[in-house]
Amino acid sequence: MIKNLYNGFIRIHILYHATEEQICGIEIIEELRRHGYSVSPGTVYPILHKMNNDKLLVAHNEIIDGKRRIYYKATSHGKKVLDQTREKIKELYDEVILNE
Repeated sequence: MIKNLYNGFIRIHILYHATEEQICGIEIIEELRRHGYSVSPGTVYPILHKMNNDKLLVAHNEIIDGKRRIYYKATSHGKKVLDQTREKIKELYDEVILNE
């Protein structure tokens, strides 16, 4: 059950960071670890691919030190979804945290 909740948090983190700058899988794994999430490439990459297929992110390839990396950036649709999510997060925060 907790894994399902964390997967939603991970998606929000990815979408947020992808609106700020382009991201790649390894960078988002490191960022998530800084927030206390223990995630593997087997968790993050399928999420990135799904978000790309859902048109929340757009992907492009770059060659860095001879290795291909896929970078992701939020689409305009992804930015709208993040804005809607922010509203829901605030509403949930107000209910769960402020009304204890």
